[in-house]
Amino acid sequence: MLQETFADRLRRAMGEKNLKQADLIHAAAQRGERLGKSQVSQYVSGKVVPRAATLRLLADILGVPETWLATADGARASARPETAPTTPSASTSTKRSATMREFKKSNKLDNVLYDVRGPVADEAARMEDEGLRILKLNIGNPAPFGFRTPDEVVHDMRQQLPDCEGYSDSRGLFSARKAIMQYAQIKHLPNVSMDGIYTGNGVSELIQLCMNALLDTGDEILIPSPDYPLWTACATLAGGTPVHYLCDEQAEWTPDLADMEAKVTSNTKAIVIINPNNPTGAVYPREVLEQIVDIARRHQLMIFSDEIYDRLCMDGHEHISIASLAPDLPCVTFSGLSKSHMVAGYRIGWMVLSGNKRCMRDFIYGINMLSNMRLCSNVPAQSIVQTALGGYQSVERYVEPGGRVYEQRNYVYEALNAIDGITAVKPKAAFYIFPKIDVKKFNITDDEQFALDLLHEKRILITRGGGFNWPEPDHFRIVYLPRMEVLREAMTDLADFFAHYRQA
Repeated sequence: MLQETFADRLRRAMGEKNLKQADLIHAAAQRGERLGKSQVSQYVSGKVVPRAATLRLLADILGVPETWLATADGARASARPETAPTTPSASTSTKRSATMREFKKSNKLDNVLYDVRGPVADEAARMEDEGLRILKLNIGNPAPFGFRTPDEVVHDMRQQLPDCEGYSDSRGLFSARKAIMQYAQIKHLPNVSMDGIYTGNGVSELIQLCMNALLDTGDEILIPSPDYPLWTACATLAGGTPVHYLCDEQAEWTPDLADMEAKVTSNTKAIVIINPNNPTGAVYPREVLEQIVDIARRHQLMIFSDEIYDRLCMDGHEHISIASLAPDLPCVTFSGLSKSHMVAGYRIGWMVLSGNKRCMRDFIYGINMLSNMRLCSNVPAQSIVQTALGGYQSVERYVEPGGRVYEQRNYVYEALNAIDGITAVKPKAAFYIFPKIDVKKFNITDDEQFALDLLHEKRILITRGGGFNWPEPDHFRIVYLPRMEVLREAMTDLADFFAHYRQA
């Protein structure tokens, strides 16, 4: 019988303790040590064996003798040791080369997070690699849940592909920008012209472009809490300082205007609003938007408005573009087709500069410089903008009574509020709901641990509230895109989880 290797003994010890790879990582963290996911995977697979210090740590976690874990006779296993040099051939020098320096991530990333695809999602991916089925309620990606791109859009892209092989103007195709300008006119945006319209590889690219064009080190920008985390991340990477104003759950998640104005300083350059809101599904009424404009006017601030969900309003709620209320202020309005036309993978978004352009001439110069540097956005996706904005709006059927999004929103809202210890405000738009957890009832102090516990027990992947820059561990976001039968299963599992869950 072949002698057991280190990996054999490691797997046996893990099996006896009923521990998975993630459990080793978490146990190490509790001891103040760090084990990487790929590091542990390589130990388990037998590709490498650990150094002495890591071997001691693993033995301590597993409660086995260190010498037993190494090999049968206490010697190191025969697998490749960590960071071992390549075995030299007889014809090469046996002299060791100098140890290669370690390349670390930039310090600019220290305060950046994007937990929609973060550590909990990484753990879900590892579980999927082991053959487990995970229900992903963490990301607003319509295609996996059966929402299809309108046939006319697909047809028109196919027909135009031969004409999309070269770069376009850095701002975008004329036909796309003309359609966007006409849409902006319908939304009553003032002082809009073709040269103030830019297409992007999704709104995400354009947000990053704007933050880099506007912010210097030390500049502050007001961003909602909860927010879509890309805004905070892009502002941070650009050298700016995100300052979060609170949205009020008791007021159906509209911005706390007193908190917003109290956080304006001499360093503040702009206000960001996300309307309709991700993650809460709030739609801001006219009077709230008018008061935000008044704050921006008093303090001479730019307004950035993320309106990607403006065609997904329900229950008769009207979406109003804040730029339509601010003809005297510099405004940048973002939108796109990813959600309204179920083409998330096509990556086509846009931004419209409106209002007082004279005071942002130098900012526009920076926008043009950065836009030119990336050459242009995805030309095939640009080719469908005119068709999508001018044709049949299939999304309207989804968000009216009887439509999938409408009915699934209603079901999830009612099911969550039926769970003891969970409350939720009914979303007015988009695909998301942001329920509140009674943290005292469930003893929750760490929302990432809660998300991991839910994932491990019920194989449901959600995004924790902290991932949206919410300051307390008492919220999480659910995407209600899956079909009703899947949502029923998920809500049943969630109710069962909260019936007994107490965070250790």
